[in-house]
Amino acid sequence: MEYQYPIEPDWSTEEIIDVIKFFEYVEKAYESGVDRDILLTVYRRFKEIVPSKAEEKRICGEFEEISGYSCYQTVKKVKETAPGQKIKMKK
Repeated sequence: MEYQYPIEPDWSTEEIIDVIKFFEYVEKAYESGVDRDILLTVYRRFKEIVPSKAEEKRICGEFEEISGYSCYQTVKKVKETAPGQKIKMKK
């Protein structure tokens, strides 16, 4: 994709990589589908970096604005899907 991911200047390089990985998995969920368990693991790491619900909402809102992909809807589907399943989002 040709856009910049929303990142915070106080995050470490490792945290930036992990947040971008979460966004990439959200993209994959829309574009080709992803394994539910892997996406859940990546989301849990994202939540370690962004523990605040308000901050998560802001960052994911910025991501949705530039990409058109909803972190919220993707994570909601992850929580509704049985382990071992593949997730494919519709735009």
